[in-house]
Amino acid sequence: MNKKLKLFLTILIIVFLAGIIAYPKIKPLLTKNPVGQGKGNATRASARQLLNVSGYLIKPESLSEFVKSTGTIRPDEEVDLAFETSGKIVSIKFTEGTRVKKGDLLAKINDKPLQAQLEKLLAQKKLTEGIEFRQKSLLDKDAISQESYDQVVTELQTIEADINLIKARISETELTAPFDGIIGLRYLSEGAYVTTATKIAKLIKISPVKIEFSIPEKFAQEIKIGFPVTFSVVGDTDNYTASIYAVDPKIDPDTKTIILRALYPNKNEEINPGRFASIILQMSKVNDAISIPSESLVSEMEGEKVFVFKGKKAQEVRVTTGLRTESNIQITQGLKFGDTLLTTGLMQLRQDLPVVLDTLIIN
Repeated sequence: MNKKLKLFLTILIIVFLAGIIAYPKIKPLLTKNPVGQGKGNATRASARQLLNVSGYLIKPESLSEFVKSTGTIRPDEEVDLAFETSGKIVSIKFTEGTRVKKGDLLAKINDKPLQAQLEKLLAQKKLTEGIEFRQKSLLDKDAISQESYDQVVTELQTIEADINLIKARISETELTAPFDGIIGLRYLSEGAYVTTATKIAKLIKISPVKIEFSIPEKFAQEIKIGFPVTFSVVGDTDNYTASIYAVDPKIDPDTKTIILRALYPNKNEEINPGRFASIILQMSKVNDAISIPSESLVSEMEGEKVFVFKGKKAQEVRVTTGLRTESNIQITQGLKFGDTLLTTGLMQLRQDLPVVLDTLIIN
């Protein structure tokens, strides 16, 4: 009995091992589909795995680099009006918010004590002039010495100097407009006592206006006097054109920017000072440039590359870049006009990968 069991187990093991060895060879015969049909399915599955991509036909384009900034509208001239001396205001001769001309009298301080001193000096001058005339006649006749005559002349010159001084002090009691402009709100009334530190009103000139803004230091050498500037203001859909008239010679060490000022005629005074301005400067411009969308550029440790469509495959091309805008990049080396740049599926693309060009963009 034991011998028969051992023999049965031995045969069973041999059959099991033989089945394991023979199974790979007879497996195709056990499947439902023929071997040829299986290969066809595999081929179709491989075809279904081809990557669909979009392309961009490279043509000559004009490419411009724009710099955007923000700034402030400032008046051409602005001053806080104040007297040059202290005293009580006896008259205010301007109306708030109106236009004034250079030299117009705006306000007056009490000058009666000065006027009295002036009258006294004018009387003294008249008297001294009479004495000088008589002394001159006596000097011509050698009736007096030269020294006596010189004393009278010196006294007359002193009186004239005092008169000029009083007149200057009287002029300080008059507040006049230093330039043509619009006068703002006044801060006090007649009868108020003022000093040289007291502000009376603000005078501004808003035709033209200045636009003050800053740009990165790398563009400092490109900006020249007369450089055009396009700007807009909040709440206004129009774009305005100004020109650079001043460039700060010093670069801000904290922000690494340079401050510029542009001038806009503002003939109709449609733009008020103090407003926020959005500024655009057109910097470098390249004609017949190779320009590609920024998203189609792949950056690596070794450099930058793109993929082009050639021979129904993706081909890797190393490129050198130039001018950059918000959406495009100039390619200076690596591509040529007529190349088809691949713009989608960049993460899956690799050298010589078969692809299907699904969409071709031609500008």
